[in-house]
Amino acid sequence: MISNEALCAARNAYDIEAQCISQMKEYFNDLDFSQAVELLCAAPRIGAAGCGHSGIICQHFAHLMCCIERPARFISPAEAVHGATGFLQKGDVMVFASRGGKTKELLPIVDICKAKGVSIITITENLESPLALAADVVLKQHVNRETDKWNAQGTTSTTALCMIFHALQAAVIEQTGYQAEQFALIHPGGAVGERLNNKSL
Repeated sequence: MISNEALCAARNAYDIEAQCISQMKEYFNDLDFSQAVELLCAAPRIGAAGCGHSGIICQHFAHLMCCIERPARFISPAEAVHGATGFLQKGDVMVFASRGGKTKELLPIVDICKAKGVSIITITENLESPLALAADVVLKQHVNRETDKWNAQGTTSTTALCMIFHALQAAVIEQTGYQAEQFALIHPGGAVGERLNNKSL
């Protein structure tokens, strides 16, 4: 049996992250969010980049967009400056995720986007950061604290970023009128595919 301290830490993690998501609604800005959704709906292609935990969640976001037929890919910050930004063309959108807004690996990509006429959406806590100031639209990320006792691991911040991406996908679905029948065509696999493609249900 693990210690009572470990069990307490596990229970507290639920409370910390639930509180964070609840508080995030206070920072939801209708105008900024609407502008971000409009850019995503209009973009022929969508790129997403972040480092560490943010990068992992950006990969999830790119997949979410593909699932509603908005062509998207995660662009590794390391590969971005070695040709991967060739994926982006004028009129596309690049999404940057950086809690502090100062991630050095992302800054060269900003310059490329500006030169190519690619719109920028930044998700960050720091609205005065370089990535925020360079963006066309900034979405505020709020994090109360991480779940570990040192407030250092990318836990709650990851959940907060994921929540913003989920909200964006939900809004894009509504804005574009994306239908379950469309998703069924591209997702025939697994239990979801079986349910979507079962005409008797």
